[in-house]
Amino acid sequence: MDITTPPRTRQEFEAALQALSAQYWDKHPFHSRLHDGALTEDEVRRWIANRWYYQKCLPQKDAAILANCPDIQVRRRWVERIRYQDGRDDTGSGGLEEWLALATAAGMKRAEVLDERLVLPGVRFATDAYVHFARVRPWTEAVAASLTELFAPELMRTRLTALREHYPWIHSSGHQYFDRRIEAASSDAAHALDLVLENCTTRERQDAALAALEFKCGLLWSMLDALDRAARAEG
Repeated sequence: MDITTPPRTRQEFEAALQALSAQYWDKHPFHSRLHDGALTEDEVRRWIANRWYYQKCLPQKDAAILANCPDIQVRRRWVERIRYQDGRDDTGSGGLEEWLALATAAGMKRAEVLDERLVLPGVRFATDAYVHFARVRPWTEAVAASLTELFAPELMRTRLTALREHYPWIHSSGHQYFDRRIEAASSDAAHALDLVLENCTTRERQDAALAALEFKCGLLWSMLDALDRAARAEG
């Protein structure tokens, strides 16, 4: 890259980040089948079990961002993401418990989710790569990678509608994760976007942030590829 290339304006940079929604996993064939009600019960349960592995690793990813970030104000706000997923106590609150409630509502036993017996190698590899990325890359890049949340709320609304309409065998007690996460994801994404726009003010940092978000989109897509391959192998 030519180091004399001027940085994008804030508006141009934000537009470039938003444009990566074209690579988001909402467009994956697996999600299309999920939202159309075309998945079997076994496929839905496998999706829940594999998504659990991703969910349970998010606090580790966020802890890595905290470890790499020298800004106390950023750390004070970012640590709330860990509290959101892990819960603040042992009363059963928190995103991880809500995801386990979805598994139970879908007829799964907690043990078969917690012991990760259904986690596919491709999903494990992609998730571990995301955590590793957050550990070894500058905190601003890891925050940029989290900006897939910009595109998540609409996907979760669609998914919640699909669960209610097409998968009535999943008890409504399992819908809480999406009911609560839609608003939280919007707030988290707005905060992360502000951090990236404020801290990535050189062309080099902007390009790195865009590459990080593209990398994350690719990882998410590869997780669904693994689930699709597993379904085809069974068929």
